[in-house]
Amino acid sequence: MQDNRNTILAVVLSGLVLIAWQYFYNMPQMEKQRLAQQQAAQQAQIQAANPANPSVSPGTTQTPEAGSAAPVPGAPAQNAAVPVQDRATVIASSPRIKIDTPSIVGSIALKGARIDDVALVKYRETVDPASPAIDLFSPSGTKEPYYAEFGFVPAAGSTIKMPDLNTVWKQQGSNALTPSTPVILTYDNGEGLTFKRTIAIDDKYLFTITDDISNVGKDAATIYPFGLISRHGTPHVSGYYILHEGLVGVLGDQGLQEYNYKKIDEVKSVDFKVTNAWLGITDKYWAATLLPDPSASLKARYSSNLIGTVRTYQTDYLLDPVTVSIGGSATTSVHLFAGAKENTLLQTYDHELKLNRFELLIDWGWFYFITKPMFWAIDHLYKLVGNFGVAILLVTVIVKAIFFPLANKSYASMAKMKAVQPQLTALKEKYPDDKVKQQQEMMEIYKKEKINPIAGCLPILIQIPVFFSLYKVLFVTIEMRHAPFFGWIKDLSAPDPTNLFTLFGYLNYDPTSIPLLGHYMVLGIWPIIMGITMWFQMKLNPTPPDPTQQIIFTWMPLIFTFMLAGFPAGLVIYWAWNNTLSVLQQSAIMKKNGAKIELFDNLKATFAGKKAG
Repeated sequence: MQDNRNTILAVVLSGLVLIAWQYFYNMPQMEKQRLAQQQAAQQAQIQAANPANPSVSPGTTQTPEAGSAAPVPGAPAQNAAVPVQDRATVIASSPRIKIDTPSIVGSIALKGARIDDVALVKYRETVDPASPAIDLFSPSGTKEPYYAEFGFVPAAGSTIKMPDLNTVWKQQGSNALTPSTPVILTYDNGEGLTFKRTIAIDDKYLFTITDDISNVGKDAATIYPFGLISRHGTPHVSGYYILHEGLVGVLGDQGLQEYNYKKIDEVKSVDFKVTNAWLGITDKYWAATLLPDPSASLKARYSSNLIGTVRTYQTDYLLDPVTVSIGGSATTSVHLFAGAKENTLLQTYDHELKLNRFELLIDWGWFYFITKPMFWAIDHLYKLVGNFGVAILLVTVIVKAIFFPLANKSYASMAKMKAVQPQLTALKEKYPDDKVKQQQEMMEIYKKEKINPIAGCLPILIQIPVFFSLYKVLFVTIEMRHAPFFGWIKDLSAPDPTNLFTLFGYLNYDPTSIPLLGHYMVLGIWPIIMGITMWFQMKLNPTPPDPTQQIIFTWMPLIFTFMLAGFPAGLVIYWAWNNTLSVLQQSAIMKKNGAKIELFDNLKATFAGKKAG
């Protein structure tokens, strides 16, 4: 019965992994290719459009939405398509203020005061340190515009002139934005209102935008501060179900609100009226988020609009009105995060700015209570040993140590099962046609020998949550991106780059181009090592008497080898190391309990059988 239960469990787990691999990896990759083709078609005609509301513009008179007391920030659609220009050309074509920090380089456009040119200099597109830095923000007119904008809209019916996307601000003071030198921009509307904007930045990814408005006009002015992040064109995404990429925010008591690009395309727009909120747009490793004062009451919105042939995405907020009395002044302030989703940094901002769970910008998933401790352990060990791969190996040892008492009981029970195997065989011979009697007598033996018949399943069950939590950590945390191990593994978050089917680089061809089979023609060195360790683990147990079971256990290591070939190298290394430790642990416990270690006999029988055949 124990053999049958283990067989069923193995088949079920194999099926689950196969389904998961197909659903989380193969299907998303096909969807990703489809979206890439769609994106290429869309980029044939890109327009220099601004934020994504085609009916509303900052600085213009407008009618509030039904049931609303305030206008909504946005910008008008522009129907005239313009050719896409080179990023450097667009940036050079308008007056700008340089951004120069240890983490960010770029510029701020004086026209519209947009923050639309941001490159993350600490991160590169590939593992080659000479490859280009990651471009996060790009101005309108480039291939993929992406920017942040802040401003004011007047009350409904008001004719007060506001700075808008066409306003060219005047620069005062410093010529470059650095952590020690903020920049000051000014705008006079000619009607008594003067806007003074101070933009500061830290040495990481946090902008602080402070607006001072003074009024020397004839009437009090009521204005609504807004902030927005706009992205043009449907972005290329990783396409994995377990990873959120798109519009994101923690919106007061409504909690985490995630809308991927497909979902927001379907609903078009979703509105929230909240306090204690932040919102923005996230990629796998990078994000741009608006961080208004947590105590502020605001109207937040996610939206998707089609402007011409280009899909645009926007997150924005509108604060409660600010009234600037005659001879008076008012001040508003907001933060903008535009950078890499580094866990420690997000927690620091969360604490210092008193934000609402800003660490959720990283998609830890539903099982964050396992995933986050797994990352914490790996990250702290990395700080001790200086290599994430070694840290993963050490975490595996720690996990083994934590569950050692449980595994010890499990393997001890398995050893006792082997010791009573002759008695179980005798029962089958004694009651060949009475399965009920066999089961009754078998349970009596288990009870007498204090054997738990399902104990052999526990080591496998324990490994499942650890496996998926490590997979999540490797997949979503930027700390693992481009983290090397030893030798040919330059990126633990990417699959093993070697391939058996090219003789590990000696044959100059691409086996993945082979029709039908090409997708499976990728098999690196570490997946092969993992398959061998799994095969050894299988051979540690006696050969099942049932031919079907024999086939399953014979082919399972090979199946898993090909399935895991496309997984992150760090995960495959973990699995291989875990298998090795399991073989050593099980062998030691079996020897202690007097059970025969079948490994070498089974290996000998396997090769002897092949030789005889």
